Amino acid sequence: MRGLSLHSLGGRRALRHPALSTRIASQWARNLSRKKKFEEVPLPSLTSKWQSIWDRPSSESEKLRQAERGNAYVLPMFPYPSGTLHLGHLRVYTISDVLARFKHMQGYKVLHPIGWDAFGLPAENAAIERGVHPEKWTLQNIEAMKAQMKEMGGRWDWDAEIRTCDPDFYKHTQRIFLMLHQHGLAYQAESLVNYDPIDQTVLANEQVDANGCSWRSGSKVEKVMLKQWFLKIKEFQEPLLKDLDALARDGRWPEKVLSMQRNWIGKSEGAKLSFDFVSMDSSMRFEPVHVFTTRPDTLFGVQYIALSLRHPVVQQLAIEDESLRAFMDRAKELPPDAKEGFLLKNIVARNPLAHVGGTTGPSIPVYVAPYVLDDYGSGAVMGVPGHDTRDHDFWRTNRGDEPVRVVIAAQQDTLPWPLIPGSGEDVPMTEKGFVVADIEGFGNMTSKQAADRVVQAIVDSGRHAERTATWRLRDWLISRQRYWGTPIPIIHCGSCGAVPVPEKDLPVRLPDLPDSFFGGRKGNPLAEDENWKKTTCPKCGSAAERETDTMDTFMDSSWYFFRFLDPKNKDALVDPVKTNNGMPVDLYVGGVEHAILHLLYARFISKFLATTPTWPKGYLTSGEPFTRLIAQGMVHGETFTDPESGRFLRPDEVNLSNPSKPLIKATGSTPNVSYEKMSKSKYNGIDPGTTIAKYGADATRAHMLFQAPVGDVLEWDEKKITGVERWLNRVIRLSDAFWLPDVEAKRFTIPTQVDATILEIIQTLFPKESATHHTREQLISLLKPDEAKLWIKTQQIIASVTESYSQTYSLNTIVSDLMTLTNAVWDTPHVSGKTPTFKWYSVAHLVRMLAPIAPGVAEEAWYRLHMFVDWAKLPEDHPTVFTAGFPTPDVKIIPLLSSTQTCVVQIDGKRRFDVEIPKFPLGWDHRDYSSSVNYVLKQLAKTEVGKEWLDKEDGKLFKIAETTEVDENFRMLPKGWSAIVIKHGKLCNLVSKRMPKRDSERPVISRDAVEVARQEVGEFTLHPYVFKEKKR
Repeated sequence: MRGLSLHSLGGRRALRHPALSTRIASQWARNLSRKKKFEEVPLPSLTSKWQSIWDRPSSESEKLRQAERGNAYVLPMFPYPSGTLHLGHLRVYTISDVLARFKHMQGYKVLHPIGWDAFGLPAENAAIERGVHPEKWTLQNIEAMKAQMKEMGGRWDWDAEIRTCDPDFYKHTQRIFLMLHQHGLAYQAESLVNYDPIDQTVLANEQVDANGCSWRSGSKVEKVMLKQWFLKIKEFQEPLLKDLDALARDGRWPEKVLSMQRNWIGKSEGAKLSFDFVSMDSSMRFEPVHVFTTRPDTLFGVQYIALSLRHPVVQQLAIEDESLRAFMDRAKELPPDAKEGFLLKNIVARNPLAHVGGTTGPSIPVYVAPYVLDDYGSGAVMGVPGHDTRDHDFWRTNRGDEPVRVVIAAQQDTLPWPLIPGSGEDVPMTEKGFVVADIEGFGNMTSKQAADRVVQAIVDSGRHAERTATWRLRDWLISRQRYWGTPIPIIHCGSCGAVPVPEKDLPVRLPDLPDSFFGGRKGNPLAEDENWKKTTCPKCGSAAERETDTMDTFMDSSWYFFRFLDPKNKDALVDPVKTNNGMPVDLYVGGVEHAILHLLYARFISKFLATTPTWPKGYLTSGEPFTRLIAQGMVHGETFTDPESGRFLRPDEVNLSNPSKPLIKATGSTPNVSYEKMSKSKYNGIDPGTTIAKYGADATRAHMLFQAPVGDVLEWDEKKITGVERWLNRVIRLSDAFWLPDVEAKRFTIPTQVDATILEIIQTLFPKESATHHTREQLISLLKPDEAKLWIKTQQIIASVTESYSQTYSLNTIVSDLMTLTNAVWDTPHVSGKTPTFKWYSVAHLVRMLAPIAPGVAEEAWYRLHMFVDWAKLPEDHPTVFTAGFPTPDVKIIPLLSSTQTCVVQIDGKRRFDVEIPKFPLGWDHRDYSSSVNYVLKQLAKTEVGKEWLDKEDGKLFKIAETTEVDENFRMLPKGWSAIVIKHGKLCNLVSKRMPKRDSERPVISRDAVEVARQEVGEFTLHPYVFKEKKR
């Protein structure tokens, strides 16, 4: 379609056809008249058909517009290259691609890159199983997944593609480590760490689940002492917590993610108290044991002290206590929340306020308890079973029916009472309240008062106590004893210690090992490769060894989004100018399962880089890397189980000839059907490639978005995709202008301004009438009601869709709205020779709004909307729908187009109901106030709700007036009543005869009624016949 171009006209993008002569238009019309039967388009073919158009670089005019609009950075969480895309991948990449395409159509210069989180244990374990190098395995998986991603119709900046296993990438990961080390934020220390015996590597706390199992292998995690590398994320714990409040504003981040991060950072305000430990046989001496508590007001009710397995007191006693050692060994197999404890005989603790009357005495039992964490507080907790659920459970497990003390009550002047099993009230009081009355010097204090007083009283008695806070967050353990990761750039020298590798020697590359090296091997290959390990100290030149641990792969993903801004830079991880221009990421899309690990680490590293020259203006966003986070829900698959055995059934074991009534082939019985997380063991996985090949990328994408809101679980039901498929073919059929009658086709001309306003369109269609119709109302009166109704619906849909794309991200409602507009165009009758033009504009807007979701269908429809051609000969200069821009809603014109308006009806200034009534006829003389009032009353009386009030035989108004007589001036109202109509009938106040009148006897509108009216219809001027109320 030579000559078709886009240019700016009057601030709007316009479609200009300098070559669209009468001859071409006539040829187009003849094609229209011949095309009686619509042939459905094979949707799967459209993505590849238009891919070359999308792959073109931006034109100079596009670049100019993008420079004016600015940058937009849309990023999905990059995938681990497992080799196969699943529906979860497809969902996140569809969402990001839709939003990136929308931003592009708005005129932004969009960065929408993709890369590969290519390091990690899965690749190394696969290599071990297959006897192949992890790099080979990873690279072939990347190529397979790239091909799949291109099939889904995504538009990616492949020029910015990165792989974290490339030395050109991990060189800069090592550089970040050295920067952290230089700032004192990276250190090596002996520590009790989580060890995965299957993968034979350590795990960060975040990689151990609630049951004490590895996040990846599922094995029971062991605790071992190792010398490991840590990053001081705790140095940033205050801003990491505080800045979550900014991310919560306007719903920028999902509350679920924010809550998970707050809980993981885990700031607890409380007090540190000291308990003296006493050995009953006087053979041992102990230092005071410090405990942290968030409830110092419950100190009066302490009934035991619990110590962690590795507390110094426990370690000291275990040397000679064989039964304690046996318990400690057994406790390693207990779940983290186990309530079993070991009573330390002959050891008791003293309450620091034991001298206060009513407080627990000097002989508090001491237990060793697996639920006490070594690194929370000081590895000791005070047990208050009367006011903590966990402590209560522990007490009942270990002390049976012994009474529980209650020292905080809901009301003042309450005496203490015990909790006794079987009484029906054996439930701890966990809320704050008042100290019970018999506690000397503290009775009847509020919990807050008592907490402050407890700390001061202990200090006054000469013991240690202080107000403090404790944090759940621990420094980030990054050491991993595996090969396939970024080598830690440290050299260990016998004389100099741990020496950083000089920057000029980066990257420290992984050794190039043969495939055979990996077959069946476990452990750390780097520690066994003597040639790679042995080196010289860069400081003194002595023989030395490289660090053989590699970094946690979350180190790679903690900064990769910076690299996309400058992926070819060999000298720096990113140019600071590009960082300032590109960061933070505007829209980040990924699963909620990354709320703690990846997102927390990424915030930490970004905040650190914001303190360096890498991101000079990072302080403007407090170093936060992601402005808006969209956390999509999981995709669940249809799952069949045998009702007798509970066994998961393969799809080929189920007869699905009638999808609504599946039957087990072997037994003929009905299986249990549910939707569950997709997994191989449940046989409910779906290959998105198969779906795309069958239905096309566009139908698959639209179906995925339509089935559920972005943040909800998506229950994948392929049976429903055919409805989306039919709708998309309907859109293409509309673009073929099948609705254009033959007689109109001969003189129909494609409009030249795709974004023309309704008034511009009317002036073009009615050149003669426009010369005499000067007001907007007069011009609009030239439209037929059905034409006006279609334009109203189109503008409403544009407004709704724009809001969903840009603010609420309700992508499922976009599909629903576009289906509504499709039906509106389809159902609008041909009422004049101008109707085709309005339909053409509605379809043009429909296609442009559809483009981000179904780019292939939109491109095909856009092409057909303008001219019929030989589809085998695609013109290279065809302007893509994505250069046509996104339609802008003209919502202000809707009230003018509508034939009705909302009337707010009040009675004596009190709002009673709203109702739609016809507008005043064009040219109505509003100076005739009585006629205007009676017109509104007559229209109200025709509505159902109006009849309920104005019917003189049975209407509510006449019942209130206690009469059936009508007023002589206002025949629709009871005798003596009047009406005030303002804003051309948008507000009608029905005034009873009880309301005060002026000397003129004209009705008065109250100040309250005026205020209500302004709230409903905006500012207005009172009719000159209506007197304003005097100031009181």
